[in-house]
Amino acid sequence: MTMTPEEINRTVSQLLDQAPGRSTRARESVLNILLSAPTALNHHNIEEVAKQRDLSIDRVTLYRTLDWLVEQGVAHRIASVNRSWYFSAVAQPDMEPHAHFHCKKCQQIYCLEDVQAAPMHNLPKEYQLEEADLCLQGQCVTCNRDANG
Repeated sequence: MTMTPEEINRTVSQLLDQAPGRSTRARESVLNILLSAPTALNHHNIEEVAKQRDLSIDRVTLYRTLDWLVEQGVAHRIASVNRSWYFSAVAQPDMEPHAHFHCKKCQQIYCLEDVQAAPMHNLPKEYQLEEADLCLQGQCVTCNRDANG
């Protein structure tokens, strides 16, 4: 879902107003970056976008901000195949756990919000499922289109 800059700013304000704690410049900026991105971003990607926007966010503040956004449920953390974390905004707090797609060619990670990460139905009743992580791999639409001309 693509949002206009005004919609992104409005969503940032709404999400941070609903979260406990104060809304800081770093939290607003990082959440804005995540909501603006068409794919999930890693720490380095976020630092690069912040630099392009002339935002000053040191590395420690970025790590703490991302942890806080994940704890508040307004962003989620995605484990990549290269063992680094990627982050994506959660525009709707009631969004169901969903699958992710890692493009092996361009290395981007996409949220597949319509593909639910279904819980294991045969999980023993002594276990309490809290999260499900499903990451599919292959070629994204753009890379697949480029390969097939």
